[in-house]
Formats: sequence, C-alpha cells, structure tokens
Amino acid sequence: MPAETNLQRQAPHLLVVDDEVSLREFLCLMLEGEGYQVDSAADGAQALQRLEQQAYDLVLTDLRMPGTDGLELLRQVQRLRTDTLVVLMTAYATAEQAVEAMKQGAYDYLIKPFKNDELRLVIRKALGHQALRLENLRLRQVLDQRHRFDQLVGKSPAMCQLYQLIERVAPTSASVLITGESGTGKELVARAIHEHSPRAPGSFVAVNCGAIPEQLLETELFGHEKGAFTGAVHKKNGLFDQASGGTLFLDEVAELPPHMQVKLLRALQERRIRPVGAADEHAVDVRVVAATNQDVASRVEQGSFRQDLFYRLNVVHLQLPPLRQRPEDIPLLVEALCQKLAPQRKIAVAPELMRHLLDYDWPGNVRELENVLERCLILDSAEVLGVQCLPPDLCGRSQSPPLVRLPPEGLQLEDYLQQVERQLLDQALQRCQGVRSRAARLLGLSFRSLRYRLQKLGL
Repeated sequence: MPAETNLQRQAPHLLVVDDEVSLREFLCLMLEGEGYQVDSAADGAQALQRLEQQAYDLVLTDLRMPGTDGLELLRQVQRLRTDTLVVLMTAYATAEQAVEAMKQGAYDYLIKPFKNDELRLVIRKALGHQALRLENLRLRQVLDQRHRFDQLVGKSPAMCQLYQLIERVAPTSASVLITGESGTGKELVARAIHEHSPRAPGSFVAVNCGAIPEQLLETELFGHEKGAFTGAVHKKNGLFDQASGGTLFLDEVAELPPHMQVKLLRALQERRIRPVGAADEHAVDVRVVAATNQDVASRVEQGSFRQDLFYRLNVVHLQLPPLRQRPEDIPLLVEALCQKLAPQRKIAVAPELMRHLLDYDWPGNVRELENVLERCLILDSAEVLGVQCLPPDLCGRSQSPPLVRLPPEGLQLEDYLQQVERQLLDQALQRCQGVRSRAARLLGLSFRSLRYRLQKLGL
C-alpha cells in the first residue's frame, strides 16, 4: 500500500445529503476524487443520525427532501455541530428559500443544475473560510490567555487549567495556598490572583517568611508602637496594615516559627491584629495568599506546622507544574524572556540551542531558564543565539534519559508496540470526545486508517 500523503491524512470530512440516488452517488465520487473524505445520507433523518455520531467539516444538502428538509437539517446542524458549515443545493423555484437559509446561517447555496467547477469552488471557499475562522479563534484564545495573565506564559494543558483556576478563585475572598518547586512562578500567580480580584485597586504586599529573622517577624507582620522595644523610636505599620484593602502574599509560609503560626492563625480567624506594644487590637481587611515549595501536609504530620493554620490557608490549593512537565511552553517562555531581558534587540534562537533547552530538565524551573538566557544575551551579541553561549554544565546534562528502556530480560516488541498504539488511540479519542474524524487528524491518520486500527485492536 502506498504511503499516505499529508493531503490524505488531513482531508476534510464531508457529508452529502440528497434523496436522489444518482446525484448523491455522483457527488460522492466527484468529491472523493478531489481528495475529501465523503459520507452520504439519503434524507435529513439519516443525516442527523450520522451527525450525532460523527463530526463533519461541511454538509452539502438538498433543500427539498421528504421528511426533514434542508432548512430543518440546517437548524439541527447548528444545534449539534457548531463548527460544521452547510451548503445548500436547490432548484430555481426554491432560490428564495435558499437565500433565507443563508440568513439563518448556511454558508452558501448552489442552484441546480450546477457545474462541477462551481461546486468545487464553493466547497473550497467554504473550507478555507472555516480553517481561517478556527485559526483566528485559536490565536485569539492564546492571546487572551497571555494578556489576561500578563506575566504568566504558556499554553500547555497544565497552564490552561491554571488560568481557569485563577479566574475562578480571583473574584472570591478565599485564602489560597500556592505550592510548587522553586522558580515555578508562585509570586506571579499570587499577583495574577490579586490583579483579577475586586482588591486589584489595593496594594499587593509580598514578604518572604524565611528571609526575615525570627525576632523581627512579628513587628514586620503586625507593626509596633513607639517605645515598644529598644530602638522603636517611631510607630510602624506592619505588612497587614500596609496591605489593607488589598492582598498580603506570604511566601515560604512553611518557614514560620511555631509562635508566629499561632499569631497568624488568630489574625486570619479574627481579622484583627495587635501591633507589638499596643494595648488593643484593631481590624484589618486583607486577603492572604500563601506559598511554599515544601510539602505542608507532611510538615503537619511531623508536627512542625499547625494543622488548623494549614486548613485556614489551604481553602483553595493551586499546584504549579515544574517546567520539565510542560516543555511545550519553553519556546514561548524563551521568546517572552528575551523580550523582557533585551527589549531593544530582535532575538532569534538557533535550532540547536532550542533543542538543548527543550532536552534539559530545568531543576530551577523558569527562574533558571531566565538566568541562562540572561547569560546568553550578555555573552552573545548576535541576533541569533547559538549553543556556544550555554553554561558547560547545562550542555553536558542536556540530554534527557531515553523515554523507553529495554528491560534486562527483553520484551515482545509486537505486543509492546500494540499496547502503546492502544493507549495513544484511547487518549486521542478521549481528547476529541469520541469524534473519530478529529482523533484521526490529531494522530495524522486518514479516517479509514484510524477505523482499521480501532477494529484491529478491538476498540
């Protein structure tokens, strides 16, 4: 069997609907000759059955048919398959109905008898229009994501899920606990939550709980009165007061000592604080977002972190993915970071350098990537960054281990490949909600080839 071409693998899927057998069969043969995948239906009811089971790029239907006519079919297509275009065929006597159908959402109509070239042109234009619309929609979604969350870059499934969670939690007043490895962007996520919340006009105040000496933590968080201790020559507002009406971001919250955990818990419960040296408490209006790179649940089990404080902070939990789990975002991050670090330069990245960046595991995550790119921009003034600017240790460790390892005892290759194929087919069908034509395109297969593989594996 000859190898499949890209055109065959990506052929649009058409449905021809006409109660006239000879015309229906002729249209199917002609369109298949043009390289399209074509199914047919003898009437509107049969077409609806196919549409419920299968997604089509375009439906070519007669207007006048017994039972479900073309207009009703158009309405059902718009209900079932919003991305599917409809082209109507009609006789002169019903041309006015066809024009009305276009007002209702049909892409175009053909008046019988029509020339083959006329049909080819209408279908080509319709499919081109659809492809352009879907691509514009995809680009708009990517741009919307990048503009909604200014400093967060990525369109991987993990990042898209994170954007959705931010959108859901930001308008609320719930406390949020952000966890993730160092360098994954926990403070950026906290800022995004603040900027998309009703508190956005207020201050965003960030503090690293592990960077402040233990004896100064209380006065930093809650403030102090004049004369509260030696050297307190002025009254000082703490970070809770500075963040009033806004958001207080407690980074590395797991580093808080036990006595400060108690005080923080009370502040969160009562919404009141007592500055050091003050006789009375006063109310504070602050949303707290906390972050840590540690497993706080384990710290609770070990007794080094209060369980009640953990529950109070962990109303909503956001887990940030490490960079190695979303390598498809690396080219976008490289572009964004180069613009940030060298806005006056037009930077491109050599393919060999990009391969190294994609292969590396990035234990320091986005922060490490930014440091590496900053080094490259300092050492290499060329418009195209090459691999020579990478740190030697990164070059030496850039190759990831093989995705598949041969067991010492060997394996049955055919069985193993069949298992991998079965898993990929199943994942494609799940991602496409069972729509086989889309799954075929996702896997680079023709619809017929996908159907054969599914039958072979009993799926």
